[in-house]
Order: sequence, then C-alpha cells, then structure tokens
Amino acid sequence: MLLTARPTDTGIPRGERIAAARAALARSDWTAVARFAGAVLAERGEDAEALFLHGLADAAAGRVATAIKLIERAVAHCPAGEYRAQLARLYVGVRRDGDAAAVLAAAEAALPDDALSRDTMGCVYARLGDHAASLPHFDAAVASAPDHIGYRYNQAAALGFLGRTDAAEAAIEALLARAPDDARAHHLLAGLRKQSAGHHHVDRLVAVRARARDDRSRVLLGYALAKELDDLDRGAEALATLCATNAAHRATLSYDIADDVAIFDAIEAAWPAIASSPVTMPAADAPIFVIGMPRTGTTLVDRILSSHPGVESAGELQAMPLAVKAAAGTRTRQVLDAETMDAAATADLGAIGRDYLRRAQHHRRDPARRFVDKFPGNFHYAGVIARALPNARIVCLRRHPMDTVLSNFRNLFAIGSRYYDYSYDLADIAAYHVRFDRLMTLWRAALPGRLLELRYEDLVADQEAETRRLLDHCGLGWSDACLSFQDNAAPVSTPSAAQVRRPMYRDAVARWKRHGDALAPARRIFEEAGIALD
Repeated sequence: MLLTARPTDTGIPRGERIAAARAALARSDWTAVARFAGAVLAERGEDAEALFLHGLADAAAGRVATAIKLIERAVAHCPAGEYRAQLARLYVGVRRDGDAAAVLAAAEAALPDDALSRDTMGCVYARLGDHAASLPHFDAAVASAPDHIGYRYNQAAALGFLGRTDAAEAAIEALLARAPDDARAHHLLAGLRKQSAGHHHVDRLVAVRARARDDRSRVLLGYALAKELDDLDRGAEALATLCATNAAHRATLSYDIADDVAIFDAIEAAWPAIASSPVTMPAADAPIFVIGMPRTGTTLVDRILSSHPGVESAGELQAMPLAVKAAAGTRTRQVLDAETMDAAATADLGAIGRDYLRRAQHHRRDPARRFVDKFPGNFHYAGVIARALPNARIVCLRRHPMDTVLSNFRNLFAIGSRYYDYSYDLADIAAYHVRFDRLMTLWRAALPGRLLELRYEDLVADQEAETRRLLDHCGLGWSDACLSFQDNAAPVSTPSAAQVRRPMYRDAVARWKRHGDALAPARRIFEEAGIALD
C-alpha cells in the first residue's frame, strides 16, 4: 500500500523529500519514511530511491510481499548495492534462498559503502550458511561504524563459527569495552572455549547478571554463568544457576507439552497414508540426514561425515519442513502442526523430494559431493524422507535418556523459537523424549535398512568401529580423515562448536549421575513410561 502525499506536502522538491525520508529512516520513523517516499512516487512514478525507501517502510510494517515488489522495481531502475543488500535480506526472510544468493552475487560486483548494507549482506550470507563469505562484510561494517554494538557482535559470532577463537574473543572484549552489560556478548564469549581456572569470566558474569533487568538478559547471562561454572568443575553451582534461570523463564511461557504430543500423534496417524502415497519421478540424489533429539551428538556425526572427501555439510536446513509445508498448502502459523501433517499425508512425495533438493542446493558449496543435512528435528519427517528421496540415508543419534534431558536443559536454544519451549523444564524435556522415543520405535519398524540408530556412548567407546558402521550405512568408503574430525576446517554454527573441535572425549558420558537428585522428576517420567535407564 503506497501512502500518497498530503495536501501540505505539495510543492516540495523531490530532493528535499528524499532527504527527509532518509532522515526519518535514520530515526526509524517509518510513517514519515512512507509519507515522503510516497509523495515522490505520487508525483514521479518510478523513482528508484523512493521505491526503495517505501519498500523499507512496508517491510518494517510487516508488508513484506509489497516491500519485495517495490525494492525489485528499485533494483530494476538502479542496481545499487544498498538496494540489493536489503532485497537479499527480504528474500531470505521469506525463504527465497536462491533469489537471495543471486542478489548477493550481483551486489558483490558493486559493493555498497555504508555499514548497514555491508552488515546486512553478512547476515544474509550467514543465514545461507556461508560464514566465510559473511566475515569480510562484518569486518567492513565494523571498520565503518566501530561503535555499533550489533555489527561487532555479528563479526565476533562469524569468527567463532569459523574456529578463529582468539580473534573472536578479542572482538567480544572490544564490544564489551563499549557495552559492558551486553548479555548476548557475554553468552557468546562463555561458549567459545572450555574455560579454565586461569581463564574464565565468572566474577564478571556474576556482577553483570546482578544488574540485568530484563528476562532475555537474565536468561543469557544465567546460561553463560552456568556454563563457565561447569567448565570449572563447580557442577552443583552450575546446575543451581540453571534451575533458577530456567524456572524464571519457564514462568513467562505459555508452553503446554500437550501441544507437542498432538504433533507426534498427527505424525503417527499420517504414516499409513504417507506409506501408500504416490512418488512420481523420485530424485536420484542421496543426501544424508542426521536426526535425533538435540544435543545427542548430531553435530559430532555431521563433522565425522563431512570430513570424508566425498561429503560436505549443508548445515541445519529447514528445507524439508518447508517442502512439506508447501506441499500441504496449509496457512497455519507454525511450519509443523497437526493440520499440516494431515494435509501432507496424501501429497506427491516425489514433488516434496524435488522441492527439498531445490531448497537445499543454495546451501551447498560443491555439488559434486554428497551433502549432510543435520537438522535434528527432521526426525519428525523420517517417513517422508525415506519415501520422497529413495536414495537418502538417515542416521539417528541416540543418547542415554537422562543425559539427553540434562544436555537439553543445559543448552540455550533460540529464545524466541517456540519449538524449544520444552527445554526449560526437566519434566517437560523427559515427556518430550518419551514421545520422541515412541516415534523412533515406529520408524525403526517401518524403515528397515534406511535408518541407522547410532548410540553416542558407543561412538565414544569405539570410535573406529562405529564410524565404519556409519560410513557403510551411508554407502561411503573408508577414509582415515573421518577419525580426525577435529581437524575439519568447515565452520560450525551450533552450540557444539567448541566440543567438535576437540578429539573424541568421554566427559559427557553419564554426566547425569552427578546430579541424580535434581533429575528425579525426569527419572520418574521415564520409569512410568517403561524406558530403561540402567
């Protein structure tokens, strides 16, 4: 919707209106941006700058489809790097990853010179999983606007993803020198490496946490403090900090485990229809899906597989959930819900497989190699995957239920994502795991030969034997490089980044036994469900 000029706006030169719109943009006065840009468009029609500015205002107001059309028109008239950077941001926001990648490539030929555009390009590259490409843009943004905290955070995160730990630490300290209470930065810093008695930030975290006034900051700082305490073998203090942090945050959520149970029920109910649905023109591609509960070794297995010369990691893709959602055609807010699974049950699975591959291709670097999709939540879609992609291989990580509960409880997932609301309460996590376990019982029976269940504890106990099982299942020949996964130079953007840059270790096996009393609520739920714990 374009806002046209008001009577009092007439007679103002185009340049003054554009300058006024830019000034309004600088103070995030989107109504004024739209008014001044709309006045120019009302008088002049296709004005690239006015189209661009009005598009930004529409995007800020949530009218993303309209915003994309306006900025596309702006780029058609004037392919400025700034315009392309914002168009790429909008494309990736609506999951048009291929279009975003193409616009970024064009923008590289005519780079914008403002910090916001360079930071935006870096963020889009990061969303596409190309952290190496993101870093030069974050560097440029910081060089241009050194006091901007957001740009410095993005730069530090990219350095961490790329394994440049010392540089990441220096970048975070430079940020904290400007914003000592920035909770995101403290949380990022705590997770960069295992802290030691001679190198930690516990005292500073305690002080900053005491000053925190909003829930998000308290959560981030609570997790950071707990992580560092645990690194220093102060496990009881760490868990007490986590319990207090999670209880306070859980009280702000409206989460009900029954909502997740309904999704599990819908998946199981849909399977008979999915098992008999048509598969037209199935793709021959053979991606490898690494699935399971989060924090059970999925990143470790992804690193082992992508250390093979014939394999690359595409990261944690949303390609399968989005392909299923598109095939279902539902308009519900959530990507995965009971209505969507019901509608997708009779969809053409061959089309879902092809759509998945189309979405995944923008996250690949070498099409000659097979790729790993390590989104753990694809366990919901194992039946769809097996039928839609007949040559795909599926690997499910299993871990002791109590360690799974503790690890989920100790890890801070995306705070704003409703998919992980179960992770702030020990009983909720246990109940979620019970339903996960039941779903895996279904897939085990329904998908013989297609699904390999790999126990984290077995992999740690006999790395070579389990790696051979893994490679055999995936149809890959042996490679010694898979035993040295810690040397894999590819970026890691999951909470396991520091761990998978170390050789195999046993520290996390049976960790739950150190906290038996605190984990009693989870133990009772597993015992009532008949899940063995010994």
